[in-house]
Amino acid sequence: MEAKDIFAFYASHGPMTDPGEASALLKPLTNDAAALSRVIQGLAIYDVVARDFYGFEPPKDRLSELHLRLIAKRLARIIELDDRPLDIAREPERRVLGRCNSFALLLVTMLRAKGVPARSRCGFAAYFNPPNFEDHWVCEYWDAQQRRWRLADPQIDDVWRRRLDIRFDTLNLPRTQFLTVAEAWRRCRSGEPYERFGISFAGLRGLWFVAGSLVRDIAALNKMEMLPWDLWGAQPGPREEFDLAFFDELAALTRDPDSAFAEVRRRYEADDDLRVPPTVFNALNERHEAINVLTGSAGASASPGESLGGAAPRHEELNIRQLQQAFAPN
Repeated sequence: MEAKDIFAFYASHGPMTDPGEASALLKPLTNDAAALSRVIQGLAIYDVVARDFYGFEPPKDRLSELHLRLIAKRLARIIELDDRPLDIAREPERRVLGRCNSFALLLVTMLRAKGVPARSRCGFAAYFNPPNFEDHWVCEYWDAQQRRWRLADPQIDDVWRRRLDIRFDTLNLPRTQFLTVAEAWRRCRSGEPYERFGISFAGLRGLWFVAGSLVRDIAALNKMEMLPWDLWGAQPGPREEFDLAFFDELAALTRDPDSAFAEVRRRYEADDDLRVPPTVFNALNERHEAINVLTGSAGASASPGESLGGAAPRHEELNIRQLQQAFAPN
């Protein structure tokens, strides 16, 4: 597949990044990733650190903002909180609540709106809790001047930088500081301790966690960028046996997704265990939820344990309470 086709694919919106009626909000913005990251930092706030870092205690009735998968809904919520232009920074209490995945997806959306190839990448960051690599999402975008893909973490503003003593450019992340999940899998399979990869404080770590992230990453490479706590298909549980060769193949495909682009697309579309189904299991809400990408909103949900149809996720061994602890606000 020619590079121009790959760039065209990632420069256009997918179901999750289509801003819909909010498109007009993006038109005044620049196409510069650094400037857009500063805009995002004035629109969104990471809920877990909101109190300690920014002096804002998010009310419980706003935690549903974490589950806004579709960017059209997230942009609508931003304007509900403050209807000024997006490039005007909001006070912390008027920023939309989010996690790393939503910061990354906002940047992906803004860049695609300007015709810049961009994609969300699932992986592990070295700068939160060294020497461990913590579950994280960033934006990977094409730098046309340097003719290479760059990694940008729009979550890391000056406050994060001071708190974590980060001294490198988080808008041009060194590949040693953020490992795509394919690279993390390679390291694990080459003998690096599995326990260094995951969510350390919650004890959610190991090769099974990396395997699950490979599923999320290939979905994101196919422009289905899901929540970090969405479960479906081939994602294994912590005590579940799984096919190492299957995940070896996924890692090989996604390590350099451009060189294997056609196969990344074909494999995802052909495999029911990889492709995002009509419903996924939201581990934080403890229910199946429909992904309604046609109307720009999440669809109906089921009560805990009730299925809305589609293939059931293969993670019966997963301790849902433990996962909730990992992703829940402190």
